Amino acid sequence: MDSEGFLKGLGKESEIKITVVGRKSGKPHTNPVWFVQEQNRVYLLPVHGSKTQWFKNLQTKPRIVLISGKNKVEAEGRPDTEKKFVAAVRNKFEEKYGKDEIEKWYREFDAAVDLTIR
Repeated sequence: MDSEGFLKGLGKESEIKITVVGRKSGKPHTNPVWFVQEQNRVYLLPVHGSKTQWFKNLQTKPRIVLISGKNKVEAEGRPDTEKKFVAAVRNKFEEKYGKDEIEKWYREFDAAVDLTIR
């Protein structure tokens, strides 16, 4: 799948799947996640912040596969714990999903991921 087609398809989705490689096991792990898309950028907010296993895996092995329906692309994840960046991503999530939903499902706000789809 080309990245342009993948990005177009994201507009219809509220959830995607991500696959990361386990930092200890070396095996792929797939999880459903919420996301925010801005042009060719995708932002992820781990539910348990920096304690989230897929976030820890991404810190060690930054390659990530994004799956939307039958479409998928690979990208280089940029995990970040900088407070201003995380707050900006949280705001984007609150705009998309609603502040109440974010506060209902998310437990920690000390980590986020920035992906550029090429």
